[in-house]
Amino acid sequence: MSYFDSQNVYAQIADDLRATGLSIIENAVDPQIIQNLNKRIATLEEDKFQTAGIGRQSDHEKNAKIRRDKILWLEQNNELELGYIQAMDELKDFLNRRLFMGLFSYESHFAHYQEGAFYKKHLDAFKGRANRVLTTVFYLNDQWQAEHGGELVIYDPNDHEKELCRVLPKQGTLVTFLSDEFPHEVLPARKSRYSIAGWFRINASTAGHIDPPR
Repeated sequence: MSYFDSQNVYAQIADDLRATGLSIIENAVDPQIIQNLNKRIATLEEDKFQTAGIGRQSDHEKNAKIRRDKILWLEQNNELELGYIQAMDELKDFLNRRLFMGLFSYESHFAHYQEGAFYKKHLDAFKGRANRVLTTVFYLNDQWQAEHGGELVIYDPNDHEKELCRVLPKQGTLVTFLSDEFPHEVLPARKSRYSIAGWFRINASTAGHIDPPR
């Protein structure tokens, strides 16, 4: 079994966040963890996934105009999911040591984009609110090609109409960015697509948003 250097990945994420607030890394997670996550997905039935909402919005018709993915929250009591949760916990601790971000907890869910599904441009948090501080998106799609669509489009924090980059949802790619700075959207997928969306939070008693040094 080959050795996977997670610390090197965490260090690159920290450096990227310090420089720009955005990190995109391929082959970012131990292959054994990816294998376990794919096993987990293979055991899931579609009715386990719930239609995703928008904040506290319960109007499903309105939601469907904004996003059409379905989600299932990860849980520590599932051994196939635990490795990924532990890796993100290690990343949290590393970023707290390196960037003094004060990250307190992490939550994440599987996201299933069926053919034609999308998520319109949005921010994951709003400035001044002590909620989601850092967003992660991890992809689980083997042999994904450009013609399959479903790219993550990330926009400039200073110009929400200016596209910074597009990320193919290829297996093993991890995207990390400041939740309240980078608008982003998911373009319509042309085939079934899986990812894990996650958010690091700070303690509710912590005042304000702790930005890493730039």
